[in-house]
Amino acid sequence: MARPTIAPTGVERFLPNNGMIVSKTDTRGTITYANRLFLDVAGYTNPDVIGKPHNIVRHPSMPRCVFKLLWDRIGSGQEIFAYVVNLARNGDHYWVYAHVTPSYDETGNITGYHSSRRCPRRDAIAVIEPLYRQLLAKEAQHRSPKEALAASEAMLTGTLNDKGIDYDQFVFSL
Repeated sequence: MARPTIAPTGVERFLPNNGMIVSKTDTRGTITYANRLFLDVAGYTNPDVIGKPHNIVRHPSMPRCVFKLLWDRIGSGQEIFAYVVNLARNGDHYWVYAHVTPSYDETGNITGYHSSRRCPRRDAIAVIEPLYRQLLAKEAQHRSPKEALAASEAMLTGTLNDKGIDYDQFVFSL
């Protein structure tokens, strides 16, 4: 299913400091559950999102390499923490600090994913936003999506290597 084209408005929405957005998906990223705060902040109703790809809220300012890292991690059974900017139904955006984990059945098979998102610290966003802009600029230098992804992934890896830390250390340091 094609994702609707929504033009970003440049208007930021803010999560309540004590709020928690929760959603669950199947292994393909199709939404199976969304809590009330997710629906309210994103501007959707439950029927709008259940059965739809979670990327319905993907903002064009999110670098591909961050989502690749996320999917690689959770697909291999690991958790991940990440700063994500999402797109509301009307084009507004909202930042979240996401914790995504696999869900398992009784035999240990991954059956889906659980994401809890809370209000990020503004000083962390001040570090993440310029990095994401640099990664997007690197992606924009390539016509092929595959080449764009590889270039931004190499840039992210290089940036972390220059700092002498891995992705988790970087995110937790913010």
